[in-house]
Amino acid sequence: MGDIEIARSVKLKNITEITNKMGIDENYVEQYGKYKAKISNKILEDLKQKENGKLILVTSINPTPLGEGKTTISIGLADGLSKIGKKAMLALREPSLGPVFGIKGGATGGGYAQIAPMEEINLHFTGDIHAITSANNLLSALIDNHIFFGNELGFKEIIWKRCVDLNDRSLRKVQVGLSGEKNLVPREDGFDITVASEIMAIFCLATDLNDLRTRIGNIIIGYNEKNEPIRAKDLKAEGAMTALLKDAFNPNVVQTLEGTPAIVHGGPFANIAHGCNSVIATKIAMKLSDYTITEAGFGADLGAEKFLDIKSRNLPKKPDAVVCVATIKALKYHGGMDIANIANEGLEYLERGVHNLLKHIDNIKNKFGLNVIVAINKFNQDTEKEIELLQNKLKEQGVNLSLVEAWGKGGAGATDLAQRIVKLCDTPNNFNYMYDLEDSIQEKIEKIVTRLYGAEGVEYTEESLEEIKRIESLGYKNLPVCIAKTQYSFSDDAKNLECKEPFKIHVKNIILKSGAGFVVVLTGNVFTMPGLPRVPASESIDVDENGNIVGIF
Repeated sequence: MGDIEIARSVKLKNITEITNKMGIDENYVEQYGKYKAKISNKILEDLKQKENGKLILVTSINPTPLGEGKTTISIGLADGLSKIGKKAMLALREPSLGPVFGIKGGATGGGYAQIAPMEEINLHFTGDIHAITSANNLLSALIDNHIFFGNELGFKEIIWKRCVDLNDRSLRKVQVGLSGEKNLVPREDGFDITVASEIMAIFCLATDLNDLRTRIGNIIIGYNEKNEPIRAKDLKAEGAMTALLKDAFNPNVVQTLEGTPAIVHGGPFANIAHGCNSVIATKIAMKLSDYTITEAGFGADLGAEKFLDIKSRNLPKKPDAVVCVATIKALKYHGGMDIANIANEGLEYLERGVHNLLKHIDNIKNKFGLNVIVAINKFNQDTEKEIELLQNKLKEQGVNLSLVEAWGKGGAGATDLAQRIVKLCDTPNNFNYMYDLEDSIQEKIEKIVTRLYGAEGVEYTEESLEEIKRIESLGYKNLPVCIAKTQYSFSDDAKNLECKEPFKIHVKNIILKSGAGFVVVLTGNVFTMPGLPRVPASESIDVDENGNIVGIF
């Protein structure tokens, strides 16, 4: 059976059973049908005296086209902790329609380690991402409307873009204002994918509605003739935008196929955005459970770094343990094995590819100072020799390995990982940020690039250096940085998998996200609006004769 058939074969609990299990008063719960609900964000006020549970961050090696199953491991671990009698909860991101219809597919796990109802979560869910898109595009409409009626604020440069939650490369640059109406000023505009928008980042980092409104008001949308910033609050936009986001701001509750609670809220990409679910969802999960499992997108060089250097500055605690997910076939791919032969034993390729995993382990353990365990998402074709080689390599580094079979066995296939995590969470950490907020923007970039990626330095375009000067002159030097980079490599070249030769990171532009509170660093050939592949996943998605959605994987 495929993922969607497995999900439908399991009888889900009514969502009120799940919220009761979580200990949530019914006054804080708003049902969206039988199997989905929202929790009022105001619950945190009642929970503020409650002690936070353990926090476990799930990350991975650099991903491959094969998929590593990070979400599957996260869900399996939560079910595994439940199996051994622990009160566990998931805090995950919402799927974006871009990858669902593109190349990556859905983002609700796989096999018997899924959150459900999977097709609803992967498509419109509770409408959060639609609300974020609407709020973003309301601001765009207000900007052009203001200019139409005389441009009292004196816009000379507009930096705010529209957005849509689909992969559509044709929208990267567009011309607007071409209808020929009097006073309409034609100009070049562009679209980002919604999950890379500043509204999504603000949504995920805000601590309450007042903070959400303030951050929206602080968005810099353009500059006037004197090069002074113009903000969303100058257009009196923040109130209406907050109104559009009010209901979406309440986190969503669903369940795993085994009935473990899952809070699924917010969904920024990790290669072009900060890659973590909402702060408010993670805080609620930590208050309501003994073990919260959360996931950061793509590899540890992107998602985990951004979780630790950006999101965790807004959390009451840092992770107690980190799980780094890998597959043996992905490690062979990183070692240069052709994807057509990946199912065959390849000890030579595996030994080379292990260096990718070891680099991530070194970063988590020795650079950030966190306890880490490797979770191997096991496949039937993995041989005993390959597993033994990997175990020996990790043993040399003092790192434990757990073989996880959650896809085929659910929580029962992850109890070994769960037991090891419980022990690891009781071991003290010695956490360090990758950089200090007092560092200059260039110093922050260079510390990540040299210490985390292993590059020998950074090359900047003149445009990016000028933008750094402008950002620092406006008083935003002390913000974290969010590096937009290919997910496939430590370098900014997606084809440079092994990173054998010395390499540099090429910074082509810098974007200030003053409302979100970080600076985006665009590197290499990364776009904030992805494109579809030659054969998009949408070609396999349909509705059958019984009205059931099929083809989501």
